[in-house]
Amino acid sequence: MNPLTLFVVVIVVLAFAGIRIVFEYKRALKFRFGRYIKTLQPGFRWIIPIVETIQIVDIRVITINVVSQEVMTEDNVPCSIDGVVFFRITDPEKAVLEVEEFSFAITQLAQAALRDVCGKVELDTILSKREEMGKNIKRIVEQETHEWGIEIMDVKIKDIQLPENMRRMMANQAEAERSRRARVILALAEEQAAGKLLEAGKLIDQSPSAIKLRLYQTLSNIAAEKNSTILFPFPEEVLPRPTKSSDT
Repeated sequence: MNPLTLFVVVIVVLAFAGIRIVFEYKRALKFRFGRYIKTLQPGFRWIIPIVETIQIVDIRVITINVVSQEVMTEDNVPCSIDGVVFFRITDPEKAVLEVEEFSFAITQLAQAALRDVCGKVELDTILSKREEMGKNIKRIVEQETHEWGIEIMDVKIKDIQLPENMRRMMANQAEAERSRRARVILALAEEQAAGKLLEAGKLIDQSPSAIKLRLYQTLSNIAAEKNSTILFPFPEEVLPRPTKSSDT
């Protein structure tokens, strides 16, 4: 192979070796001899082999799990709490040049913030206000990550593990509360029923005809349920008869 042909082959190989494709959801930081030059946008790109290199950064929303943290709440209840952080890179240059391993750094910040926030409140607050706890953790983490070109989208508390004896106590407390509510509802129902019966009694007392109609209705119900003969121990004439004022 003559020198000219060899030279052409080397040029072609270097040309193909420098081809880079940057996807729409990524950005490429271009370095020349280790020095940052610029950020490459999506599309077909070419770099000088050996002389230049690129580092790819994903700008989509990224999810990081916050491993379970042992927390002592303000009311001295030990519990294990884990969560999840959602973030995205808004400035790839800062995310790469300002911090090493930004994912690891965010994880450490989130763990520290979770312990700090949950350790300053009582257990009931953590259980009932998870959304608020997540916002407080988010506010602490984003104060640091803003300088890294990273936006914290959201922080969620996923699970809260309590000691076995605490779970039993909370279950007993919940059962007692449900029993109390049931008794209150039953008492209110009995009070309302008694009031309605009292109103019905007053209406019946005001009309002798209503008494007879109620008697006949009761006898009809008994006859429908039991195949039996009903005997009156007294003549019907003994029953009160309606007066003129009551019939009008």
